Amino acid sequence: MTDKIEKGPADTPPAGSGASDTPYEAIKAIPVRHYGRWVSGVIVVALLGWLVYAFSQGNVIWATVKDKLFDPAVLSGLGNTVIISVSSMALGLLLGIVFAVMRLSKNPVTGAVSWLYIWFFRGTPVYVQLLVWFNLSLIFQYINLGPIYKNETVDVMTPFMVALLGLGLNEGAYMAEIVRAGIQSVDEGQTEAAHALGMPQTKTMRRIVLPQAMRVIIPPTGNEFINMLKTSSLVSAVQYTELLRASSNIGNTAGAIMEMLFVASFWYLALTSVFSVGQYYLERRFARGSTRNLPPTPFQRLRANLNMFRRTEVAR
Repeated sequence: MTDKIEKGPADTPPAGSGASDTPYEAIKAIPVRHYGRWVSGVIVVALLGWLVYAFSQGNVIWATVKDKLFDPAVLSGLGNTVIISVSSMALGLLLGIVFAVMRLSKNPVTGAVSWLYIWFFRGTPVYVQLLVWFNLSLIFQYINLGPIYKNETVDVMTPFMVALLGLGLNEGAYMAEIVRAGIQSVDEGQTEAAHALGMPQTKTMRRIVLPQAMRVIIPPTGNEFINMLKTSSLVSAVQYTELLRASSNIGNTAGAIMEMLFVASFWYLALTSVFSVGQYYLERRFARGSTRNLPPTPFQRLRANLNMFRRTEVAR
């Protein structure tokens, strides 16, 4: 919105053809007041204050929340959450790249297998998949790979292995679609030019296509990983002691169920916040060369918002 301009009497040149000897006064640019912003801000602050007051009046022992925040069992569960999330995401990313390339292949067999994999793991809930892997010994007493490997299923399907397969295979189906979209976003002329130079298909994909596709792949991949951090709470159903299960065990023993849920919520928020910042800077890095101006950092955006409310004087 255009700022209002206040002019003094000397701003208007005198009548006649001669130039005025009186110098022009400095023009004061007064920003237009946006009262709606202040009203909406006051309403939001009032609602937040009411929410804080409501929780402060509830039957919650906040001292217990503070004491159990850094409990060794909780921190151990926090570490297990990070480990299973990173491991499952790495497996999902690897499978996503493989099945995305298979689906884009001209081979009808590999394309059909990739489509079936994506169809099955995207079409069934991850919780059901975890329970299937957890109860796999009910239908297979042994895992027999011939001369390569043979062992009892109950010994192989540990809680960590069940969680890794359940989360990783499910994530691979989603990552396959994300990677496929990223690969298709790269102009086909890049591939044709690489083939004209004698570069094989595998090297072209690794050195030419995938680096350019990362700009499209990174944002949804970061969102998938943050979602993985929260979805990892489901593995408590297969007896893997991650953050939620560790907190629930303490809550059930000490009779502080709600307090420990608040503890778990705090750590989930902390994890997602840290990885969200990392995702932002990773996206900013891969945006170089594709945009004329890089997006502002969180600190630059905060400084711009603070300067928006300041009055400035422009001298002309």
